[in-house]
Amino acid sequence: MPIKELNIFRRHGRQFIPDLRKVVLPPVFRGRPVLDAAILPAEAARVKELCPTGAFGTTDLHGVEGNAACFIDLGSCVFCRECAFALPEKIRFTNDYRLAANTREGLIVRQGEDSCISLDESRIRKEIRTLFRGALKLRQVSAAGDNSAEMELNAAGNVNFDMGRFGIEFVASPRHADGIVVTGPISENMAEALQISYDAVPEPRILVLAGADAISGGVFKSSAALRRDFTDKNPVDLYIPGNPPHPLTFIHGILDLLGK
Repeated sequence: MPIKELNIFRRHGRQFIPDLRKVVLPPVFRGRPVLDAAILPAEAARVKELCPTGAFGTTDLHGVEGNAACFIDLGSCVFCRECAFALPEKIRFTNDYRLAANTREGLIVRQGEDSCISLDESRIRKEIRTLFRGALKLRQVSAAGDNSAEMELNAAGNVNFDMGRFGIEFVASPRHADGIVVTGPISENMAEALQISYDAVPEPRILVLAGADAISGGVFKSSAALRRDFTDKNPVDLYIPGNPPHPLTFIHGILDLLGK
């Protein structure tokens, strides 16, 4: 091999990740947020106005006026960090990429909490781990996506992350798949095609929503061009937040769902 190519390989170093369960991302990564318990109602109201998707909100505690706790809905959060810029001493984003949940409520990060997000084991269907633990084939459907989430899902199978080592792969046809991974906010034009693809997957099947757009509509949630009744009609097994979701977030979510 020419010396030039050898030097390139040497400078790049070892890119393959031997153990995906022990990866630590750099501090610059925007992962699970933490909201300080000392955030005041006035501060929370100011930050709420800044949030572009309504992911930051407040809830009244015990019905007492003015006594409110704030939260961030990771299903709507685009990780722009406007909230952290407004309150840098009270809101921070950690480098924790383990963000997937199997309930919509599991994506809510509340004020004063600093615990890892995990799946509700009681909500995982038994057939998922019985049938798909050894191998899982998924069909990805871009329902009006912007190609960011799609690119990250492609990266999950590259030589760095290599989720194929766990038997998890994307396939070309829903007829060959065990489940559907949806990206994009689900537009009117894609709603029927998405349902057709989902119906073509043999039962029992898995449904995964990947990215803020798929989970809630993201920045497009108020658009009249969307038709999101698909997420109401069909049971969702896994929510993977992010805008777009990191490959490790996706892989860890799937592994946790399978119990691997």
